[in-house]
Amino acid sequence: MPKIHPSADVQSKNIGPNSHVWQYSVILPGARIGDHCNICSHCFIENDVILGDRVTVKSGVQLWDGLRIADDVFIGPNVTFTNDRFPRSKNYQDSPLRTNIEVGASIGAGAVILPGLTIGRGAMVGAGAVVTRTIPANAIVVGNPAKIVGYVDAKSKTEFASEETGAMSLESASKVSGVMLVSLPKISDIRGSITVGEFERSIPFAARRYFMVFGVPSVETRGEHAHRKCSQFLVCVHGQVSVVVDDGKQRQEFLLDRPDIGLLLPPMVWGTQYKYSSDALLLVFASHYYDPDDYIREYGDFLKEVH
Repeated sequence: MPKIHPSADVQSKNIGPNSHVWQYSVILPGARIGDHCNICSHCFIENDVILGDRVTVKSGVQLWDGLRIADDVFIGPNVTFTNDRFPRSKNYQDSPLRTNIEVGASIGAGAVILPGLTIGRGAMVGAGAVVTRTIPANAIVVGNPAKIVGYVDAKSKTEFASEETGAMSLESASKVSGVMLVSLPKISDIRGSITVGEFERSIPFAARRYFMVFGVPSVETRGEHAHRKCSQFLVCVHGQVSVVVDDGKQRQEFLLDRPDIGLLLPPMVWGTQYKYSSDALLLVFASHYYDPDDYIREYGDFLKEVH
């Protein structure tokens, strides 16, 4: 049986047997709460709300209709959720907007979450942030409006290959399987500089396609997918951009800010680019022609396939 404080008004019968509801909380009849959840004091949970297992809801939080909270989510004190973009008194929606908080996400104290968004798996929302857009998996966001400032467990890798050895070894380049930071030859004299890469040598595949990314506002992220077969080689020709790579077990961040440094992304590695400088130009070579079926665009699907 769940543990319910005598002062709480719990009308729902769908509460996990090991969950705990503390003082002066109100839970309406339609709400569903999983096992081993902790609902702290002075919370309110409406009817069309579903909580997974091991969810922590700290004091002073209201969970409104349309909210879906997955397993192992942490919601800090006084977090504010919404489900109507244009609320008016006595003017009711046909159905509330759906907001999804995915597995393992954490939301810091006093954050505000606008309606109809998704907080991705493992993401972390800073205290007081105002979330106006969907947050990718594992992203760390802060501020108003919330912006991505990092990724969970993605320690930055900034050292480069030596000119003598060329490509760094896999072990020294990255803890993410198959990812390699490559130093390309650079020749400089009074007339300027040249850097060059040779396919199937310094770039370890034959390119079938290339594309360039530029003019990206610094708040935007790109990539956020993996390929089943295609390898990619990234070179930031101008400006700088940060690249986060993830093989489902390890995660690491690389700063690309030189045209003589490339980053190899093999198949089945989740890649995200962010922190574009205003003048950034990212050149990407691909080992395969474009094939929409080669893309994995949901991080949860990627984890299932990679494991």
